[in-house]
This record gives sequence, structure tokens and C-alpha cells, in this order.
Amino acid sequence: MNDQPPNALLPPGMNDILPPDAAFETHIVERLLSVFKSSGYEQVKPPLLEFEDSLLGGAGAAMTLQTFRLMDPVSQAMLGLRADMTLQVARIATTRLAHEPRPLRLCYAGQVLVVSGSQLRPERQVGQAGVELIGSQSPRADAEVIGLAHEALSAIGIEGLSVDLNLPTLVDEVVDGLGIEATAVRSALDRKDAGELAALAGVDGALLTSLLKATGPADTTLAALGTMDLPAAARAACQRLAEVVALVKDAAPEISITIDPVENRGFEYHAGVTFVLFAMDVRGELGRGGRYLAGGGVDGTTASSARIAHDGAEPATGFTLFMDTVLGALTPDQSAKRIYLPLDSSAADRRALKAEGWIGVAGLEAVDDDQGEAARLGCSHVLSGGKPRPVKGTKGG
Repeated sequence: MNDQPPNALLPPGMNDILPPDAAFETHIVERLLSVFKSSGYEQVKPPLLEFEDSLLGGAGAAMTLQTFRLMDPVSQAMLGLRADMTLQVARIATTRLAHEPRPLRLCYAGQVLVVSGSQLRPERQVGQAGVELIGSQSPRADAEVIGLAHEALSAIGIEGLSVDLNLPTLVDEVVDGLGIEATAVRSALDRKDAGELAALAGVDGALLTSLLKATGPADTTLAALGTMDLPAAARAACQRLAEVVALVKDAAPEISITIDPVENRGFEYHAGVTFVLFAMDVRGELGRGGRYLAGGGVDGTTASSARIAHDGAEPATGFTLFMDTVLGALTPDQSAKRIYLPLDSSAADRRALKAEGWIGVAGLEAVDDDQGEAARLGCSHVLSGGKPRPVKGTKGG
């Protein structure tokens, strides 16, 4: 039975974040942004709402079904509530920051709203934090963002990290080269159904089945891909993947890398090397990212140079961390020193304690039992005789 008053109910997938979790989330986001900025990424802050044509144009069309839309009473135009921040940052880069030197490194953090959650992530409002590296086609750019994602998650205390690399355009390139129908093949690959693949593709099913079975540790998968008779475009994609793996291993040999060459779910607007971040004993993805076209479409066209005209597409790569999963992988620090300051505490004592790192909770009325009042307000210490004294019955007392 739900005994909450009517005004306490929230729409499905929406939640209030209460103390101490809200403060912990802010702390972790600030630490992530600090790591991003230390690698030269400058912070931007896109708006929650944009005109629908802007938000869902080009590559943004991939997010149409997950975007809340509403009518603007001022302009009478349709607006969209962002369901993803990557494409907003790409818009900023190719418009407001079009004349800035490339490569352009940007970072961000904020909330997004999706129409429907998933089984693993039922929340519809979630926090994101991430980076975008725009204007470079170099494999070193791919390796940089993969390494930075690993560095940032390690810096906040997540252990047992692994990176799963993907090539979401590979199957389409193979299918085009074989001249067979793509939709059913893609569906079978998504379900990892080798039997259906064989039935759909006939004699060509052997190659697709080999791709399906190639998933595994990076070195093993790259070796398997190297023995396959792939179309030229697919071979080029695999070669670039091998370059990225080598660069990541050289820069950060401790990173655990696997490859799933046929995975494309969740990479609706990506075109190139992509990746998903996982951690041991953590349910779900910590984040994902990869190469796409900033300001371009979703056809997988590859830029031929590091920079295209301001009104065109630019090569880009980056990643987004999903804060609900990230926070679920961490244990909040309960060691903060929280002290009760009785009504007669001097201003000088209060300032001195705060300077030492104490969280001071000031009493607003005189009470008979300072110890009891401190315990009631969740304090581990009480100021008595000008000194912090442990509260009886707490961890410090």
C-alpha cells in the first residue's frame, strides 16, 4: 500500500536524490571534470531545451524516439528536451566555436531526459559526464579518449575496469560487399544467432559467423579478423581498430581490452571505432563512446582531412559516462567530520573548526542535553569546552 501523500508521487522513472547521495554525486562529477580539464578539455554547458529542428537534425535524428517534445509558448516552435548531450556539444563546436583551433577538446556534465528507460536502466532522468574531441581523424584521438575514460573512472576509485571495442559499421560494410539483405542479418547478429545467420546468408554465412565468433580479447580478435577475406572498406576499418588498440596499450598497458566486431546497439549515430566501459561486479555499462561526425549525418561518411568547412561535418570522437551506474559502483565516504555547535559557541570557534575541515551544525536553540541533540542531528562530535568531544554511542564515541 502506498502511504505517500499525492504531492510526493513522481512520474515513472523519476526520483528525488536525497542526502547524502546528492552531495556525493556532485562531488564525483566535480572530480571527473577535474580529470577531464587536466587533459586540456574545456567545459561547456548546453541548454536543457533546444529547437526541435536543431536538436534532432542530422545525426540527432537517431535520438528522435527518446526525445520529449513540447510547444514553446513564446516562439510557437517545437522544442526538444535533450536525451543526450554529445550532439549538443558537437553543435556548439561546429557553430559557436567553429573558428576555434582544432582539435577542439570539450567536456560537460548535466542531466538528460529520455522517453523510456531500459530494463537495466529504468530511470528516465539520468546524469551524464563526458568529453568530445572534435576536428581530428587521427587514431591517436580515439586512443586519447579511451585512455581518458579509463583514467577518470580509475581516479574516482572504480576498479576492475575493461573496455570493449566495437566497429558498428563493419557488418554493413561486409553485407554490402556480399550483396545480401542487411536488416535480417543485423537482427540475427544482434541476437548472436549463428544458425539464423547461416540460413539467411547461405554460402556467405561462414564469413558472418566467423565475425560473430571473433569476439574476445583484443589480440585474439584482431588475429582472427586478419585471416578473414573482408571487403576493402571492412579491412580498412579493422586496420584502424588495430592501430587504436596498439596506441592504447602503449599509453596505458594496464587497460583490459576486448573486441566485439559485430555489436552496434546504442551506437545509432557513430561511424568508426566505438567502445563500452565495464567494471568487474558492476551491473550495466559505466559509459560508452566512439567516433562520429560532428554536425554531419549518420551515413558513416569518413572525413578525408582533419578539418572540413565550418558549415559541414567534422571528424569527432568522445565518450559519455552514465552517472547512475558510476555512482552505483562507488561507496560514499562516511568519514566527514560532523560536529554539533551549541547555541553558546563562539563565532571564532566555529570559524576555526570549519577551517580544519569540520562540518559545523549550529544549534538554533538552547537544549538541556548537547550530546543527545548532537546525536539527533547526526553529528559524531559536539563542541564542549572549546574542543570537539565524541558523541557517546557513535563511531567516534
